[in-house]
Amino acid sequence: MSDKKQNKRNNNKNYDDDYNPKFRKQRKKVCLLCSDKNFVLDYKNPEQLKKFINDKGKILPRRTTGACSKHQRDITTAIKRARHIAILPYTQN
Repeated sequence: MSDKKQNKRNNNKNYDDDYNPKFRKQRKKVCLLCSDKNFVLDYKNPEQLKKFINDKGKILPRRTTGACSKHQRDITTAIKRARHIAILPYTQN
């Protein structure tokens, strides 16, 4: 009886053990600042910083921006500096 159940389970699987149809493997995002050595983050450039904030003005997390932890801290600091000197708004209505 248990052999039949085991065979039935194995026969229903037409895919690898790692494959899960609910979840698709996504490519890992590459840090923009690490990959492009000419890209310099500047708190005085609001167009550059708007890539890292959402439509409400919140700072996007690492999983969304793809930045490494070192550069995510730099992004956060630059955005906060720009907000402090009123280049970027704290919130957007």
